[in-house]
Amino acid sequence: MIKPDAVSKGFIGPILSKIAEGGFSIKAMKYIQLSRGQAEAFYAVHHSRPFYEGLVEFMSSGPIVACILAKENAVEDFRAFIGSTDPEKAHEGSIRKLFGTNIQRNAVHGSDSDENAVVESNFFFSQFERF
Repeated sequence: MIKPDAVSKGFIGPILSKIAEGGFSIKAMKYIQLSRGQAEAFYAVHHSRPFYEGLVEFMSSGPIVACILAKENAVEDFRAFIGSTDPEKAHEGSIRKLFGTNIQRNAVHGSDSDENAVVESNFFFSQFERF
């Protein structure tokens, strides 16, 4: 997903272009704003973590672009492609290095496992919205 910080800065197009250049295809996409309750549900796995409240507030602060991407080994490749969670530590040319500001405002979210990719895809998209 493209996070509110990157959306508000007008980076949707450049980020989607980088994703396409990386060999990923888009199977579903939508432009939405999460309610606080939706953000709480999406990040429920982090509920006991100290950053949870700030994360929920941030992720419901503006529109996002949710996507389902496809590619051989998509989850692992996308995680490497977007770079470290901390943009300062991300490799040159990565999405987070180019478009992120800090650990929370790091432009994009990528699923951390194939299992979570399925859960997260189902959170945002019905089967009728996938191509």
